[in-house]
Amino acid sequence: MKIMGFNFTKINVEKFLDRVDDLKLTTNINIEDLKEIKTASFKIKEDIIVVKFTYAINYEPKFAKIEMAGNIVLGVEQKITKEVIKQWKDKKTPEEFKTVLFNAILRKTNLKALQLEEEMNLPLHMPMPSLKPQEKQK
Repeated sequence: MKIMGFNFTKINVEKFLDRVDDLKLTTNINIEDLKEIKTASFKIKEDIIVVKFTYAINYEPKFAKIEMAGNIVLGVEQKITKEVIKQWKDKKTPEEFKTVLFNAILRKTNLKALQLEEEMNLPLHMPMPSLKPQEKQK
Protein backbone atom coordinates (compact mmCIF):
# COMPACT_ATOMS: atom_id res chain seq x y z
CA MET A 1 0.00 0.00 0.00
CA LYS A 2 1.34 3.41 -0.88
CA ILE A 3 0.22 6.98 -0.30
CA MET A 4 -0.68 8.65 -3.59
CA GLY A 5 -2.10 11.86 -2.14
CA PHE A 6 -2.98 13.66 1.08
CA ASN A 7 -4.79 16.91 1.73
CA PHE A 8 -6.40 18.73 4.61
CA THR A 9 -9.96 19.97 4.17
CA LYS A 10 -10.26 21.50 7.65
CA ILE A 11 -7.81 22.78 10.24
CA ASN A 12 -9.18 24.37 13.40
CA VAL A 13 -7.46 25.27 16.64
CA GLU A 14 -9.12 26.99 19.59
CA LYS A 15 -7.75 28.00 22.95
CA PHE A 16 -10.50 28.58 25.51
CA LEU A 17 -8.50 29.34 28.70
CA ASP A 18 -5.11 30.88 29.45
CA ARG A 19 -4.19 28.39 32.12
CA VAL A 20 -5.49 25.17 33.60
CA ASP A 21 -4.24 22.81 36.27
CA ASP A 22 -4.26 19.05 35.85
CA LEU A 23 -4.39 19.06 32.06
CA LYS A 24 -5.35 15.83 30.26
CA LEU A 25 -4.93 15.26 26.54
CA THR A 26 -6.87 12.82 24.37
CA THR A 27 -6.53 12.14 20.66
CA ASN A 28 -9.00 10.58 18.28
CA ILE A 29 -8.90 9.43 14.64
CA ASN A 30 -12.18 8.73 12.91
CA ILE A 31 -12.72 7.33 9.42
CA GLU A 32 -15.69 9.24 8.00
CA ASP A 33 -15.84 7.57 4.60
CA LEU A 34 -13.92 5.12 2.47
CA LYS A 35 -14.46 4.45 -1.21
CA GLU A 36 -12.79 2.87 -4.17
CA ILE A 37 -12.12 5.06 -7.19
CA LYS A 38 -12.33 3.34 -10.57
CA THR A 39 -9.63 4.40 -13.00
CA ALA A 40 -9.54 4.02 -16.76
CA SER A 41 -5.75 3.90 -16.84
CA PHE A 42 -4.15 0.56 -17.60
CA LYS A 43 -0.80 1.75 -16.26
CA ILE A 44 -1.99 1.60 -12.65
CA LYS A 45 -1.70 -1.93 -11.29
CA GLU A 46 -3.24 -1.03 -7.94
CA ASP A 47 -6.72 0.00 -6.94
CA ILE A 48 -7.24 3.48 -5.57
CA ILE A 49 -8.99 4.00 -2.25
CA VAL A 50 -9.87 7.45 -0.92
CA VAL A 51 -10.32 7.75 2.83
CA LYS A 52 -12.01 10.75 4.42
CA PHE A 53 -10.84 11.20 8.05
CA THR A 54 -10.99 13.47 11.08
CA TYR A 55 -8.35 13.86 13.77
CA ALA A 56 -8.81 15.67 17.07
CA ILE A 57 -6.68 16.56 20.07
CA ASN A 58 -8.68 17.60 23.13
CA TYR A 59 -7.06 19.40 26.06
CA GLU A 60 -9.30 18.76 29.07
CA PRO A 61 -10.87 20.30 31.07
CA LYS A 62 -12.02 22.55 28.19
CA PHE A 63 -8.62 24.23 27.74
CA ALA A 64 -8.11 23.87 23.98
CA LYS A 65 -8.98 21.79 20.95
CA ILE A 66 -7.30 21.01 17.64
CA GLU A 67 -9.41 19.52 14.84
CA MET A 68 -8.28 18.44 11.40
CA ALA A 69 -10.08 16.73 8.56
CA GLY A 70 -8.80 15.55 5.23
CA ASN A 71 -8.49 12.94 2.55
CA ILE A 72 -5.80 10.37 1.94
CA VAL A 73 -5.49 8.59 -1.41
CA LEU A 74 -3.98 5.13 -1.27
CA GLY A 75 -2.75 2.71 -3.89
CA VAL A 76 -3.82 -0.74 -2.68
CA GLU A 77 -3.39 -4.27 -4.03
CA GLN A 78 -6.57 -5.57 -5.64
CA LYS A 79 -7.05 -8.49 -3.24
CA ILE A 80 -6.75 -6.15 -0.24
CA THR A 81 -9.18 -3.67 -1.82
CA LYS A 82 -11.91 -6.29 -2.06
CA GLU A 83 -11.60 -7.14 1.64
CA VAL A 84 -11.46 -3.47 2.69
CA ILE A 85 -14.57 -2.54 0.70
CA LYS A 86 -16.40 -5.66 1.92
CA GLN A 87 -15.69 -4.86 5.59
CA TRP A 88 -16.41 -1.14 5.14
CA LYS A 89 -20.06 -1.99 4.45
CA ASP A 90 -20.20 -2.67 8.23
CA LYS A 91 -18.03 0.42 8.95
CA LYS A 92 -15.03 -1.80 9.77
CA THR A 93 -11.59 -2.20 8.22
CA PRO A 94 -9.03 -5.03 8.32
CA GLU A 95 -6.50 -4.52 11.16
CA GLU A 96 -3.43 -4.51 8.89
CA PHE A 97 -5.00 -1.92 6.58
CA LYS A 98 -6.14 0.19 9.55
CA THR A 99 -2.66 0.18 11.09
CA VAL A 100 -0.97 1.39 7.91
CA LEU A 101 -3.75 3.95 7.32
CA PHE A 102 -3.64 5.37 10.86
CA ASN A 103 0.16 5.60 10.81
CA ALA A 104 0.01 7.57 7.55
CA ILE A 105 -2.63 9.92 8.98
CA LEU A 106 -0.68 10.36 12.23
CA ARG A 107 2.54 11.15 10.37
CA LYS A 108 0.90 14.12 8.61
CA THR A 109 -1.44 15.33 11.37
CA ASN A 110 1.10 15.18 14.19
CA LEU A 111 3.49 17.42 12.29
CA LYS A 112 0.74 19.96 11.63
CA ALA A 113 -0.49 19.73 15.25
CA LEU A 114 3.01 20.44 16.61
CA GLN A 115 3.22 23.53 14.41
CA LEU A 116 -0.21 24.75 15.56
CA GLU A 117 0.59 24.08 19.23
CA GLU A 118 3.77 26.13 18.92
CA GLU A 119 1.92 29.03 17.26
CA MET A 120 -0.92 28.99 19.83
CA ASN A 121 1.41 28.47 22.81
CA LEU A 122 -0.26 25.18 23.74
CA PRO A 123 1.45 22.29 25.50
CA LEU A 124 2.74 19.75 23.01
CA HIS A 125 0.55 16.67 22.69
CA MET A 126 3.57 14.38 22.45
CA PRO A 127 6.96 14.54 24.15
CA MET A 128 9.83 15.99 22.20
CA PRO A 129 13.33 14.56 22.45
CA SER A 130 15.61 16.51 24.76
CA LEU A 131 19.23 16.34 25.82
CA LYS A 132 20.31 15.88 29.41
CA PRO A 133 23.77 16.60 30.77
CA GLN A 134 25.92 13.55 31.08
CA GLU A 135 26.80 12.54 34.61
CA LYS A 136 30.49 12.84 35.36
CA GLN A 137 32.23 9.62 36.28
CA LYS A 138 34.65 9.60 39.19
